[in-house]
Amino acid sequence: MIKYAVQCKKGHAFEAWFQNSAAFDTQTRRGLVSCPDCGSTKVEKALMAPHVSASTRSKGRSSTPRASRNSDASETTVAPSTTASQVVASPAVTIPAEMAEMLRKIRREVEAKAEYVGPKFAEEARKIHYEEAPERGIYGEASLADVKALHDEGIDCLPLPILPEDRN
Repeated sequence: MIKYAVQCKKGHAFEAWFQNSAAFDTQTRRGLVSCPDCGSTKVEKALMAPHVSASTRSKGRSSTPRASRNSDASETTVAPSTTASQVVASPAVTIPAEMAEMLRKIRREVEAKAEYVGPKFAEEARKIHYEEAPERGIYGEASLADVKALHDEGIDCLPLPILPEDRN
């Protein structure tokens, strides 16, 4: 089973479970997936945050990720920002004002409590994970390949929210 973030043509967002990607394609093509808000069957997959596993596959290192060992994981969460080249967005997508403000608050919180490490995000995240640098929250830029490599090493990271004003 796979869960997709789905959006109708009018911009209503919702989630739906499917057996697999092919099932989603078949059901949407046949008009079997409809928006719970307006009933539209013109739906498509929306941008989703990836699920990042907490398992660690590092060689010769502790199998417990550093954030899991800390009683307050929010203090050690690493969150790279996403560059415009990594974002694929539909111009028809509108974010409700309440949601946009919530995303701004999350971003301000990370920026206030974490250290900006710029393009060295992946390198610094590894140092923190492998206890070669002090434990702290960081944010910066990382390519999709860097994020995948971090994930493969069991290093948790999340993108910072993309705000409407970031797209101007």
